[in-house]
Amino acid sequence: MKKIALLFIMLLCFLHAFSQKEVDREGYVDVTGGKIWYKIIGEGPGTPLLILHGGPGSRSCSMIPGFSLLSADRPVIFYDQLGSGNSDRPADTRLWNTERFVDEIDQLRNQLGLKELHLLGHSCGSTFLIGYMLTKRPKGVKSVIFSSPMISTPDWIADAKILLNQMPMELQDTINKYEALENYQARAYLAAVDSFYARHLSRKSWPYIPNVECENVPGFNEQVYNYMWGPTEFKATGTLINFNRATELDKIDVPILFVAGEYDEARPQTMYKYQKMSKNARVEIIGNAAHMTMIDQPEKLAKVIRRFLQQVDSTK
Repeated sequence: MKKIALLFIMLLCFLHAFSQKEVDREGYVDVTGGKIWYKIIGEGPGTPLLILHGGPGSRSCSMIPGFSLLSADRPVIFYDQLGSGNSDRPADTRLWNTERFVDEIDQLRNQLGLKELHLLGHSCGSTFLIGYMLTKRPKGVKSVIFSSPMISTPDWIADAKILLNQMPMELQDTINKYEALENYQARAYLAAVDSFYARHLSRKSWPYIPNVECENVPGFNEQVYNYMWGPTEFKATGTLINFNRATELDKIDVPILFVAGEYDEARPQTMYKYQKMSKNARVEIIGNAAHMTMIDQPEKLAKVIRRFLQQVDSTK
């Protein structure tokens, strides 16, 4: 009887999480500046999970195989931010600001009827996610997952420098040389950066081999990345140069999960620091994984996220 009652409660939660509005499993919604693409995978009774991809200027297709492992329990919703992937790519740089990307989350929620949900931001997706939680104070958010997060540019740059200093001296010298010259297209520089990425971006697949979900999906939008971030992972020159909301983590009242790879650009040490700055947070480190945990170790990642979400869902 207890199992039947629990299933009934979970079903009610699912029905409440989505409004009565009928929603297509894949499509486009209107946001400020254009249309953005979304895809819903799974019909389980758990509270829906909305995924924010990184970049800025990346796309969600590379994350779908890994994060869709969570779809047996709940709907998992992916979307491409404006300027990325399958979404519109306007050239107006006035659209590339954190405020608009934060508004985009609410606009998507409203049009999909997402009354209750969990939110996961990966990498720069966490930039917009923490902005959303702190500026909107949204209702209906049950938990927040900061996956390999960039929520402080100073911390991100500091982590990058620490990791760079652990590389062979020859590679360090090459990267530092061309960074000083602001020559980011030199063959030697690109080769050295690839060595860094193979250590700290993805240990399974670098250069990244696109999966079937990425077929016919436009690639990385360097215009957005360069405008908001800068020319490389090691140097921020764009609009996010002074971004730092890590100091406000204690203002988030819902449960938080910080998750990162063992060799992540977002270093495990920084995740533990963020945990201490938060009210109700835990940390999970995925062994033998770098920044793209959902590619390097998808099953391990899904296991820790599933456990976290189920625990939150069971606490009413």
